[in-house]
Amino acid sequence: MANLVVARFADGRLLKGSSLDVDHNRPTCHIRAGDGTMTQVKLADLKALFFVKSIEGDSAHVDGHDIAPVDPRLRGSKLVEVTFRDGEKIVGLCMRYPPKLPYFFLVPVDADSNNVRILINGDQLSGMQLIDPPVA
Repeated sequence: MANLVVARFADGRLLKGSSLDVDHNRPTCHIRAGDGTMTQVKLADLKALFFVKSIEGDSAHVDGHDIAPVDPRLRGSKLVEVTFRDGEKIVGLCMRYPPKLPYFFLVPVDADSNNVRILINGDQLSGMQLIDPPVA
C-alpha cells in the first residue's frame, strides 16, 4: 500500500503525493504526484518527509505539544523537540536519542495531527533536545 507523503524541501518547495519506496537508509525515494508524475527525490534535499493521513490536511488544526503520561507510545521512546534551521519546532517521539543516522523518524505527540510520522533530515536541524515526559 502506498504511503501518502508531503515532501518539504530545504529550499521551501513542496511536493505532495504517494510513495512506495521510502527507506531512510537509501539516498532517494520516488513520489507520485496526484497527476501521475513520478519524481525521484534526494533525501539530502529535504527538510523533512511527512507521512500523512490526508494530502489536503487541515489548515485550521494546530498540532499540540503535550502527551498524556499514560500514552503507550511513550514506552521505549524519547520525547524530543526538534528545531529546524528555519525556526519551525516539532515535538515528537523518537526511538533513539541521539539519532545515529542522518535521517530519522519522529512520531508527532498530537494523535489528531495529520502527520502519522515524519522522516527528519538531521542536517536541516539547528537543535534537538530531550523533554522530560509527563508524570502520572
